[in-house]
Amino acid sequence: MAPVLAPLVLALLFALSRSARDTASNLILWSACLAVVGMLLAEWEARRVSTVIIDQPLVTTVTGIVERREQGAAGEWRYTLRLTGTVEPTVRRPPERVTLLARSKHAPAAIGDWLSGRARLSPPSGPALPGLNDFAFQSYFSGIGAVGFFLGPPQAKLAGEDNGAGLVARFDAALFSLRDRISNRIRSVIPGDPGAFAASIITGERRSMSTAATEALRASGLAHITAISGLNMALAAGIFFVGLRGLLSLVPALAERYPIKKIAAAGALIATTGYVLISGYQVSALRAYLMTAIMLAAVLFDRPAVSLRNLALAATAILVVQPSAVMGPSFQMSFAATAGLIAGYAGWRSRPRAMLPPMRSLGLRVAAGGGKLIGGTLATSLIGGLATAIFAITHFHRLSTHGLEANLAAMPLISLVVMPAGFIAMLLMPFGLDAPFFWIMGQGLELVLHVAYMVAGWGGGYVFPRLPGWFMLGTITGMLLLTLFRSSLRHAGTVLIAVTLVATWLGPRQEPGELMISEDARLVALWSGDGAARTLAINRTRPPAFIFDQWRPVLDVETTMPPQMLTIGELPAPPDWRTGETWSAAQRSAAATLLDQLTKSARMDRFTCIKQACVARMDTGKLLMTLDRPDLVGVGCDLADVVVLAARTRLTACRSGAALLSQSSLRATGAVEISGLADAPQHLVIRTSFEGKPRPWTQHRLYDWRTASAADEHTIPQASESRTTAQQLSPTADAQ
Repeated sequence: MAPVLAPLVLALLFALSRSARDTASNLILWSACLAVVGMLLAEWEARRVSTVIIDQPLVTTVTGIVERREQGAAGEWRYTLRLTGTVEPTVRRPPERVTLLARSKHAPAAIGDWLSGRARLSPPSGPALPGLNDFAFQSYFSGIGAVGFFLGPPQAKLAGEDNGAGLVARFDAALFSLRDRISNRIRSVIPGDPGAFAASIITGERRSMSTAATEALRASGLAHITAISGLNMALAAGIFFVGLRGLLSLVPALAERYPIKKIAAAGALIATTGYVLISGYQVSALRAYLMTAIMLAAVLFDRPAVSLRNLALAATAILVVQPSAVMGPSFQMSFAATAGLIAGYAGWRSRPRAMLPPMRSLGLRVAAGGGKLIGGTLATSLIGGLATAIFAITHFHRLSTHGLEANLAAMPLISLVVMPAGFIAMLLMPFGLDAPFFWIMGQGLELVLHVAYMVAGWGGGYVFPRLPGWFMLGTITGMLLLTLFRSSLRHAGTVLIAVTLVATWLGPRQEPGELMISEDARLVALWSGDGAARTLAINRTRPPAFIFDQWRPVLDVETTMPPQMLTIGELPAPPDWRTGETWSAAQRSAAATLLDQLTKSARMDRFTCIKQACVARMDTGKLLMTLDRPDLVGVGCDLADVVVLAARTRLTACRSGAALLSQSSLRATGAVEISGLADAPQHLVIRTSFEGKPRPWTQHRLYDWRTASAADEHTIPQASESRTTAQQLSPTADAQ
């Protein structure tokens, strides 16, 4: 790609040098040139990162150096390790970094320590359903090649003085060690969820907050407070700027001889730089810091501090260094909210002056000040909420309906109590005088959480299904026209947004499939009933929350039907493929008889299950069977029309003509949705999560560790010409 794009950039630059300025052709050439440069930067980032992602789950003993750690609400620890070795088995393509969860009680390892233990590693998850968020994308550009958990308490030991890290890595480790100590100090002074809330505001660590508090903040529209964004950075910079300028103005000799405004701006710039360094480099924090830094630098050079040009500079800086950030909701929502607020502020300043006479009495002035505070908070919440609503709907498929009320009640607490107290506590922390101010901060956050729980009790908001791709394109274009233009042409953006919303509402919607299968084939769901009585039947009594919580809003699931467990017998033990053991004729006959009895009890409204096997009768009358063991595939293919195997197998199709989907086939395609179940198995309409040529973050799905080669495309494997039956094949080893 780069050899093609580089000459194109040179050709565009040559054309730019020959074109007249301030003409339509010059604008088009500049746009094309910047677009191609963006492609080159994206290619450069993908090559620079080059994260190795493991191709399949495995259990091994890992040893590595702790680079990050975060404590969860239940006392568990999540470690990011720089791997130094794996044994039993040795991974042939080891990732450089992994994220592992340690639930067992153990002595927590500090950042920089060595950590070793038996762990299960898996590739980062793909989309839960086609079109949803691909977590492997974020992991690839974050340098994380595997995720998993320790099978027991890991063992930690102090690292030596030289652990192989360079100067930058040692600085990064020292910085995150400081961040970790600050978080622990905050949680020790402020217990419970308020302490976790305070840590998220100051250091960006959000995992220690309980699930109930996190859900309440999300449902009430207050989750944005937990992210270090423009609000936090602006309050920190403003408090330091105003405070330092006020202190300097108390010394007449300084105020008369030196530009104390610029001195205060320089001090605020240093303070916000320290803030962003301990924030964990979140995209929202980097965007807010760049905006704040440009604003403070504008004060130093006597330029306008708040403008869309400064926002554009901040966005350009982030995209040059990290182009992949543009695909994340954090980047999109933070820049959209900031652009909307700047445009709204500019529109407010250009309004005609108030016709009412100035307030003279003290009571009226206090009332007017309170009205301005409430009106400003309401306007800020309204503009920010509308600007980010499109992205919340697209990425999370939810929209809070009471965000205005929640922000109106909570933001004064954040602005007047929480942030000032937290900022003063951070300044006094080196002297050990931070506890009283952290206590004040905790009391304020306790009230904010009370508001969140109360508002969340009013309702969780609206749930949206998957929307067409042009929905985001049309609304973003309209928002750009509305915020960037100053003339009456900006109203074209309003018209475009309205047309897009109406077309989305009235147009045809993407209907979910008749059958949904997760990428590991363990969770299978199908619809039963019609209209208001339509329910989702699932094959697991306890579906994995990580996947099912993403299915609910997209599929608009209100009620689910768990499986019915039967006690009609147990399947024979699986043969040991490592010793060449095979089933006897009696064992095969017993398995076939038991599965045949299971199929006779199949229902149309729910799954009927025994251990390691489930069946369901689809609305079309065809039989669906899910299996957890590859040695049962042959029998399942003879009895069912669609077989889903939650294990790996070398079979690509059933000899009987039944449709077969297994972990092996879903590894290349990701989660799937299937329609057309009334047709023959070879005519099923399968919507996959991945198709076509692989990307760097999906290449691992096509890699074969046996041959050290990779397939060329994401496709469902076709049936082999071999007539080998399932009983003659052995499952593959769970190692690399």
